[in-house]
Amino acid sequence: MAFVVLFAIACGLLSWWQWSRRDEAVSEIVRVETNYDAPAEPLAAVLPHLDEADQELEWTPVVLRGEYLSEHQLLVRNRVQDGLPGFEVLVPFQLEDGRVFVVDRGWVPLAATGSLPEFVPDAPSGQVEVVARLQLGEPEIPGRSAPEGQIATIQLPTIDELVPASVYTGMYGLLASEDPAPAERPAAAVKPEADEGPHASYALQWILFAVIAVVGLVWAYRRERRIAALPLEEQAAARAARPRELDAEEEDAILDRQ
Repeated sequence: MAFVVLFAIACGLLSWWQWSRRDEAVSEIVRVETNYDAPAEPLAAVLPHLDEADQELEWTPVVLRGEYLSEHQLLVRNRVQDGLPGFEVLVPFQLEDGRVFVVDRGWVPLAATGSLPEFVPDAPSGQVEVVARLQLGEPEIPGRSAPEGQIATIQLPTIDELVPASVYTGMYGLLASEDPAPAERPAAAVKPEADEGPHASYALQWILFAVIAVVGLVWAYRRERRIAALPLEEQAAARAARPRELDAEEEDAILDRQ
């Protein structure tokens, strides 16, 4: 009995966890639909502080004016797109006020041989107007390293140490457009699909498992009570019988013969 109760509680907790995951997915869908196609605003108006990191601002378009610091370009390792390994191309962008905002210009594939991309399109030189969509910076992964010119995760404080200027360390931007537009650019990030995932169905499954366990416990308890009412010489045989070999009507018939 204790095992069944613990199992039912575990199922309930797992169901609650799946509902929480669904809530997170729904919140992300709403955030994308609300922010993705909003009018672009100047970066300083949306992010007044360098270390500001607000999840509700993700996917919000911002306008940047200044120059790319292409000499500080970094490749983010182990990024997969359409099942292919590759890199995200990060280029610090120096704004007119001197501060630096990190722009993810897109994805490039790993070369067929070696450990580098075959080709990385250059960022535009000189004065550029960029529209980018905000994203939260990524955490450091302990033990994961990268060779020179590459980075394991988009950990913005690490980039701040590499660039001789004040860098936005809370959020970075996924490139939407550049003006003037270059002839080639890395593969652009795509708008996330509005998909809640299977969390709701999994949550219902865990609830069903808990109900089955409780129903089974009640059934076993009632059956044991019925058998306990039988004469002692018949109890062993009743417990040994398969449930389909001794149903409620048969047990009632035995009790009526007493």
